[in-house]
Amino acid sequence: MRDEFGVAYGRTLTHDLVLTELDGLTGDEALAAGHDPRAVWLALCRASDVPQARWYGPRQVREV
Repeated sequence: MRDEFGVAYGRTLTHDLVLTELDGLTGDEALAAGHDPRAVWLALCRASDVPQARWYGPRQVREV
């Protein structure tokens, strides 16, 4: 989150952004409900239009 969005905006996203693909939960709610952190991260990426090449972090950039 920090690398892609920064600390403050990352916190805002996980707190406020409703993730339709995770039953309408926010990232924080999904994690608290036991969803896999990777699934939450990928849902956040898709909802925020993060390019797929950056879904795996700055040191794990993959060709798509």
